[in-house]
Amino acid sequence: MKNYGPPAFDAVRGEGLYLYDASGKAYLDFGSGIAVTSVGHSHPKWVKAVQDQAAILSHCSNLYGIPGQQKLADRLVEKAGPGRVLFCNSGAESNDALIKLARLHGRNLSGGQEAKRYTVVTAEDAFHGRTFGGMAATPQEKIQGGYRPMLTGFKFGQLNNIESFDKLVDDTVAAVFIESIQGEGGIFPAEDSFLQELRALCTERDALLILDEVQCGIGRSGHFFAFEKSGVKADAIGMAKGLGGGFPIGAIWAAEPYAHLFQPGSHGTTFGGNPLACAAANATLDIIEEDSLLEKIMANSSIWHAAIQGLVEQYPQHIAGMRGAGYMVGLALHTDSSVVAIAAREKGLLIVPAGHNTIRLLPALTATPKELAKSTRILGEVFAELGS
Repeated sequence: MKNYGPPAFDAVRGEGLYLYDASGKAYLDFGSGIAVTSVGHSHPKWVKAVQDQAAILSHCSNLYGIPGQQKLADRLVEKAGPGRVLFCNSGAESNDALIKLARLHGRNLSGGQEAKRYTVVTAEDAFHGRTFGGMAATPQEKIQGGYRPMLTGFKFGQLNNIESFDKLVDDTVAAVFIESIQGEGGIFPAEDSFLQELRALCTERDALLILDEVQCGIGRSGHFFAFEKSGVKADAIGMAKGLGGGFPIGAIWAAEPYAHLFQPGSHGTTFGGNPLACAAANATLDIIEEDSLLEKIMANSSIWHAAIQGLVEQYPQHIAGMRGAGYMVGLALHTDSSVVAIAAREKGLLIVPAGHNTIRLLPALTATPKELAKSTRILGEVFAELGS
């Protein structure tokens, strides 16, 4: 179908931070399949885990116990806190499940009345997926256009403006649902003070604080969850993308007081958390932990960010500024982001445009200082050749 433009090249092989086309040309991949290949392409430990599991059992459905799924759930609970995990296949499915969790919470608060307290407050420039639930939570014309009427029950505040959310969170609201770092919207981090104030607001008004970590989570910021540095405790968290290291898997975690909201028959998935997906995700977490990737991201990103900031200062006619954390960086541009992305690709660097005329740099968590420096050098060449 025609919902994608013509591809720039056929991707046929990946190794580490490099993606190869059919002619054998290598591209430094700072898109990572849109923040998915978190441990790089074809990591030997990841490949072996997937191959070994495929030879034993790839799928059986959630009608039966899956040991690898239980192991993965235990690991995520260890990182998120006391609660329970529900698995699915993607970020969009994670977010839909979180919206359903919010409505179940609202029904409980309303004494079983489903039509009284069901509203979810999200942020302007949010992106929560392309299902009807996700689209309704995403106040962007490019996402909603052509599909109205939208699912009702959503209101939108301004990220990092607590007064905006304070006005919206009334007795019809079941949850506040935001990305810890907005990805598709243009790499806008939620400030620590804002998250802390939002936590207090949600606690005061019995609304769930739900954090979408689909793109910014699983170590991308240098913390396992990007919101961790704020010190807040979420009531529920959405995950996907980097969790499987390249294999489709999504998950939500809900804190203990809300983990009981889903009961048998209230939600389900055929493929979610199957043995093969969980083997991929467990291998991804193994690599992150055994190779101390979070510590390396913290050390490497400060030098990389300084180099990128140097480009901002050197080319103010093209770059408005830099935003982000760890290995999730956005460059806000004066020049058309698609022009910059194409020029970078021609020089062997893959980057991803985002909202507000921004380019995203999303290297694998395994990126080395040498690879980070190469990305900055290529970008420097691109901006130098664009002229004044």
